Amino acid sequence: MMVFKFQFIRTSQINNVQGHMNHQPNNPLHGLTLEKILTRLVEHYDWSGLATKIPINCFSNDPSIKSSLKFLRKTPWARDKVEALYISTFAGSSPWLK
Repeated sequence: MMVFKFQFIRTSQINNVQGHMNHQPNNPLHGLTLEKILTRLVEHYDWSGLATKIPINCFSNDPSIKSSLKFLRKTPWARDKVEALYISTFAGSSPWLK
């Protein structure tokens, strides 16, 4: 026989936890979507420059925001490289770089 225990929590407790998780003052990527990050990098480097910095096919062979986002969302190591390039390019004095 299985016994289930339920714990009731107040809405104020949920809001407090959510507020704490969303507060990231030192994270330079906080509030940015992957699409915004990629778009800004493409505006800064262009596709050919981006493919030079991060040599992956979605940046060099018929690149588009849509196809690159699809690849980056499925490939954590590539997304990490894109986020690191964004930080090194646009967040020069970030504590995350130290």
